[in-house]
Amino acid sequence: MSLRSRLTAGLALAIAAATLAAPPASAAPAQLLSDPVYDYATAIREAVYIDTPVDNDGDGVADKVVADIIRPSEAATAGVKVPVIMDASPYYQCCGRGNESEKKAYATDGTVTKFPLYYDNYFVPRGYAFIAADLPGTSKSKGCEDVGGAEEIAGAKAVIDWLNGRAVGRTAAGATVTASWSTGKVGMIGKSWDGTIANGVAATGVDGLVTIVPISAISSWYDYNRVNGLVNPKVSSVPSLHSLVNARPAGTCTSVSNALTTGADASTGNYNSFWAARNFVTNASRVRASVFVVHGQNDLNVQGVHFGQWWSALAANNVPRKLWLSQEGHVDPFDSRRSVWVDTLHRWFDYWLLGIDNGIMSEPMADVERAADVWQTSTQWPPTGTSTANYVLQGTGDPGTLAVGTGSGSLSLTDSASLTEANAVSSPTTARTGRKVYQTAVLTSDLRISGTPTITLRVKSSKSTTTLSARLVDYGTATRVNYRSSGEGISTLTSQTCWGSSSSTDDACYKDTAKTVASAAYQVLSRGWMDGAHRDSLTSPANMSTSTYYTITWKLRPIDQIIPAGHRLGLVLTLSDAEFVSSHSTGATVTVDQTACVLSLPIAPVGALAGLSAAGPITVYAPESYAGTGTRFQ
Repeated sequence: MSLRSRLTAGLALAIAAATLAAPPASAAPAQLLSDPVYDYATAIREAVYIDTPVDNDGDGVADKVVADIIRPSEAATAGVKVPVIMDASPYYQCCGRGNESEKKAYATDGTVTKFPLYYDNYFVPRGYAFIAADLPGTSKSKGCEDVGGAEEIAGAKAVIDWLNGRAVGRTAAGATVTASWSTGKVGMIGKSWDGTIANGVAATGVDGLVTIVPISAISSWYDYNRVNGLVNPKVSSVPSLHSLVNARPAGTCTSVSNALTTGADASTGNYNSFWAARNFVTNASRVRASVFVVHGQNDLNVQGVHFGQWWSALAANNVPRKLWLSQEGHVDPFDSRRSVWVDTLHRWFDYWLLGIDNGIMSEPMADVERAADVWQTSTQWPPTGTSTANYVLQGTGDPGTLAVGTGSGSLSLTDSASLTEANAVSSPTTARTGRKVYQTAVLTSDLRISGTPTITLRVKSSKSTTTLSARLVDYGTATRVNYRSSGEGISTLTSQTCWGSSSSTDDACYKDTAKTVASAAYQVLSRGWMDGAHRDSLTSPANMSTSTYYTITWKLRPIDQIIPAGHRLGLVLTLSDAEFVSSHSTGATVTVDQTACVLSLPIAPVGALAGLSAAGPITVYAPESYAGTGTRFQ
């Protein structure tokens, strides 16, 4: 079949998909997908310099962002308009994208000859354009990167405005250029900071942004750098992220960098106007795009609070949405569930950007990984039938009891600044200074926690403030994804698979990965922290009186985890936590009134476990490797 014949057939499929006759009852349903009918090697590659409404580098000229574009030439020749998939990123030159840290490569005329990741290779032949946009102040764009601020969001939004005729774009030579080839429909995708940009742009309500796919993405920059009045030392600060990606000449962005340092107010954990401007959750009512949220439940970098609060806000505003939750850390699903991911993403974009009624929105809302490469679906998330169960604290022995009923007794907990998480949660029947473990009886049936746990403690502190730390733990030996390994749950193999078409300068092949697992006696399922002085307000801290009991409530990280029958659910309380929050120890001793303490858990029906499916290679590590560390922002 000629290329033109294949082109016609592919377009016909996209247009007429909804009218295809139903297959016989004995046949499998037709898979309605866009076909790779366009030639990737001859695709049009161009760079457009787009005006933003901001001039934060102070040179008197509107800042410009660079949109590097690749689109099918045959569609342009035939006058067929195409939608756009866009990954707006600060990382295209400083750090690279994906598991293999790919960077853009350029021809002598400044156009991109190699795009990072597989989106261009896979989707351009299927009738999409792909745009890799450099955020302001990074790579070839002007302006100064303000890390989640107005400049960053306006820069990415300007690309969508240009695609819809609302912004000015120019060639490198300065000639005005329009996007007459575009349908105006845009889907944004990206992992980590890139996905964060997608959240932020969606929260502007910009017309033309039809869908976003935020992967391991931030929904509020305060909740990335701060935790309930405490500073998160495990992540990069806003000023250091600016320095990492800044590509402007020395001195150009000094004023912006200084403003980031001042605004972030690193000496405190306070919430202020700087952080409010970087909180996308508060603007969820403006979101007009569908949202496909993807997150690792064990992501210690962009922690689960980001998907949880974003998902809840989207649900409250009836935003069409879908969810994948994995057992890995800060890992792209392309590197953890590759074939299923590419197929699902393909159908998602076909539905939202090409209008192919392939049924994806009638499928289960959530996919949740239960163990390495073992998944379960839920029609809704949190699942229908989820209800709150309140567990109380009882007993002063080691361990205490976690049960449904009435709390009893009191105890003193003295801060131990050197206590690591491993020592805090391991060997629960051993008395250790600085921690208190509570456990349920051995479970007689599986227990599914699906949503956001909340803890309430009634405490009196010997100091004017103290950190309060809580962890939910699954006690019971099992083989689990080792999210503390250097790959955060995956290892990279030497073999490759290809996803899309290749050219002489840009191949579509990527190294395969394997799940990294280890047998361990426990797993920390969820964590949460609170600074006592910020108990009532994140903006106006108030010291604790040493003679007063305070009832303090805070949220732990949202999860969807099953604690199997035969295991115990544990709650571990400590004070300071040098790994996850600072300031560190105040040396406090805290009296805990167990009669007024409650752990509230969202308990869901376990579901039909017969629907589980498993596939993929697994790398097994010895149990001692389970305590390894390693996080990355990208």
